[in-house]
Parts: sequence; C-alpha cells; structure tokens
Amino acid sequence: MSETDANKDLLEALNSVNEVKIGDVVKGEVLAIDDAKQVIVGIEGAGVEGVVPFKELSLKPDEEVSDNITIGDVIDLVIISRIGSDKEGGSYLLSQRRLESRKIWDEIEKKFESGETIVAPVTQVVKGGLVVDAGVRGFIPASMVDDRFVEDLNQYKGKELELKIIEIEPSENRLILSHKEIVKAARDAKKAETLSNLVVGDFVEGKVARLTNFGAFVDLGGIDGLVHVSEISFERVNKPSDALKVGESVKVKVLSIDSEKNRISLSIKQTLPQPWDNIAEKVAEGDVLEGTVKRLTSFGAFVEIFPGVEGLVHISQISHKHIATPNEVLTSGEVVKVKVLNVHPDEHRLALSIKALEEKPSVASDEQKKAPQKEKVELPEESTGFTLGDLIGDLKDED
Repeated sequence: MSETDANKDLLEALNSVNEVKIGDVVKGEVLAIDDAKQVIVGIEGAGVEGVVPFKELSLKPDEEVSDNITIGDVIDLVIISRIGSDKEGGSYLLSQRRLESRKIWDEIEKKFESGETIVAPVTQVVKGGLVVDAGVRGFIPASMVDDRFVEDLNQYKGKELELKIIEIEPSENRLILSHKEIVKAARDAKKAETLSNLVVGDFVEGKVARLTNFGAFVDLGGIDGLVHVSEISFERVNKPSDALKVGESVKVKVLSIDSEKNRISLSIKQTLPQPWDNIAEKVAEGDVLEGTVKRLTSFGAFVEIFPGVEGLVHISQISHKHIATPNEVLTSGEVVKVKVLNVHPDEHRLALSIKALEEKPSVASDEQKKAPQKEKVELPEESTGFTLGDLIGDLKDED
C-alpha cells in the first residue's frame, strides 16, 4: 500500500469516528470483565472504550456477570458520564440498567397517556404504603391500596396487583400508583351484577362484613345487605356481636331490594328451622311450661314458651280474681309458669293459662267477702214490756 493510500484510509477512519455525549444510547462490544465484575466495552463508531460498573448491569440479585455476558457480546448502553479529561484518550462510564429503565419509563408513560393499567408485584411494605416493582420502583400510598380502610398492609406483600397510574415523573424516578381505583371499578361492576340478579325471597350465601349496634352488614358479592338485629335469630339478641363474627359465612333470605338507594334487607332467622315446625311434638294439652311475658294487651298476655313461639293467656286465664287489665298482675319480661289449654299448630296458636296452676279460692269465703254484713238489731224487751210476737199480733188485730 502506498503512503497516499495509507493516509486516505486513516482519514476515512478518523472521519468515521463519531463524538459521543452523555445521554447517548450506544452499542458496546464486550472486551473484558475485570476482577471487580466491571465490564470493559469498546463503543462502536466512537473509537473509545467505556466501563460498565457491576451495579449498572441489568442483573437479578442472585445472577453472576459471567452467566449473562461473555467476551464479544454487543450490548445496548447509555453514556452516563465521562472518565478523565483527555478528549481523545478518555473513556466513558456506561449503564445497561439505566437504559432499560429508560425504556420502561417510556412504556409506562405511553400507558399513562392512553389510560392503560399495569400489573406489578408488591416488594415492600413501608411506612405510608406499598412499594412495587414495575420494572422501575413504584409507590402505592396506603390510602390508595383499597377503597376501604386496610389495617394490615402486610397481607399484600408478594402479591401481584393491577394498578392505575396516578402520577409519573421519570426525571425524578417518581411513579405513584393506585389499586383503589381498580378495586372500586371491580366492586361497582360486581355490585351492579349482583343487584340485577337478586330477587326478593331468594336464599343466598354471604359473609359478615361489618357489625353495628342495630344489625349486621353482609357482603353478597360486591354489595352489602343489612340484617337487622331483630332478623338475626328467633331468640332475643341484644347485640349483633353476641351472635355473629366479622368474616363469618351466613345464609340469608332477601326481604326487600331498593335499587335506587342500593339498599337490601336480609334475614338470617328466616333461613333457620321455623319455631312452629313440629310444635305438636313439643307441646301437648295439659303440659306445664315456663315462659316469658312478651306483650301485654287489653285482652291478655302473650307468653313465649320457646324461641319464636308465643301463646296467649287470655285475661280471664290470668287470675282467679277479677282484673281490669293484665298489667295489674303481670309485667313485660316476667317469667311465669303456664298450663297449655289447647294447641292449634296450623294456625300457630296456643291457649295458655296461669290461673289453672293456682289454687282456686273457696266459694264460701268469696261469698262471705262479697255479701254485705247485716247489722243485728236487739229490741229492749224489759223496757217496753212487749215482745216481738205481741207487736205483730197487735198489728193483725188492727186489720
């Protein structure tokens, strides 16, 4: 080769060398892997070398450099800084991890703009929320984890969640996500579906979601229905928490549906064996039972002898004494003994008596108490000299 040709080739080589700048995406041929697990590369088209530190490689925590990168590989990199001040002989610091991160940010940004969601696993539970791995670090504030208050966030660790992108700022590595939006949308859809399929009179399964003083809210699948405290059991329930627990599965009957207000009334006790079922096998005429006075009316007292089974003690069967109203001798909640007079299972009626178990007062003593006492009159025979017979005789003679 002549000197002229050699100079020409050198000039072409120099002209083909491109200047690289921080932030440029380049290709690097792997030249060596040093003892510090750094990868030495030759930057294609630049005629200079660069270094990729171990922490800037796209490796999983348990992976080795040699398992993923070999001499001669060509990998995509981004220039993050210059090493040394010699423009011609200097080298560069490069990153594989940041380049992939940039690509991920670009993808997430496109999804954010189009309204798409992402799926990512929860890697950490931190103060104030959850950390997820979306290829880049994402954060879910505690208030955006669910549409209801979550007491223990640890239950989400390791789970994959569908997430809505709330805020994104790649330059600050800021990615705020929400699972609440997804949960709410799914719950609303499930609520509408459940509500459209429910029919008054249906028997359905549900889980106790909340307990209040006035009843229990049961989750029927996206929508809650209320079991009023009076509909929990045939036995008296003072507080719903005495009979039910949150999370407990229950069978309920649908009593009413208000679609406009999303209100559903339910009953647990109407799914249980009815109190009057087989009542004839439990009670017979002449039986003596103990019961509780439930209601007092002008014509008698209703006494509960079994949960949900009440019988009537007519006012005439309360006492042998004459009473104007039942509350003269009875009070609501009082425990009394009663005798069964008759049973009508089909009509759900029981006739009871209290006075049948009390000793009846004797007739004589009653008549003596009721009969007015006549005042005894003694005539003073000595002072008049006339007997009663004499007075009567004189009256006859006058006739």
